[in-house]
Amino acid sequence: MNEILEKISSYNIFNYLLPGTLFSFSAQITTSYKFVQDDLLIGLFLYYFIGLVISRVGSILVEPLFKKIRLVEFSKYEDYLKAVKLDGQIETLSESNNMFRSLISMFACLLVLISYEKLEICYSQVAEFTPYLIIGFLILLFAISYRKQTKYIVKRIEAANLSDD
Repeated sequence: MNEILEKISSYNIFNYLLPGTLFSFSAQITTSYKFVQDDLLIGLFLYYFIGLVISRVGSILVEPLFKKIRLVEFSKYEDYLKAVKLDGQIETLSESNNMFRSLISMFACLLVLISYEKLEICYSQVAEFTPYLIIGFLILLFAISYRKQTKYIVKRIEAANLSDD
């Protein structure tokens, strides 16, 4: 168990485990859904996965929305990579920034869960489609995340190749 915890980076703790754990406990307080686990190891994996989903919702939905309404503005990725080499503090600030995005996403997901529960109460037949909706949503979310991550990798490779020239 200690080996697993030692390998988890601060990014994973603050962007996946913290939001997943907070979401699980908040959902248990505000809804009838039970995500909190008695088994610590199972709980850690579940909270991490929930946090991963929350983080992806933040990356795929919250971030583009905030860009569109001009609540945030990003630098070019190439400029970010250059700046990180000059100022190591930027990575820490970026990690904090992503944690804030994940927390925004967590509260939005909690609102969706609360609303969905109300919908299930009003329309009982909705509950029979829940597993299909969840699986479909997760497939779409991770497919889009995979595409976005691949673009970042390509950009890093291109930036690395440009710096070699």
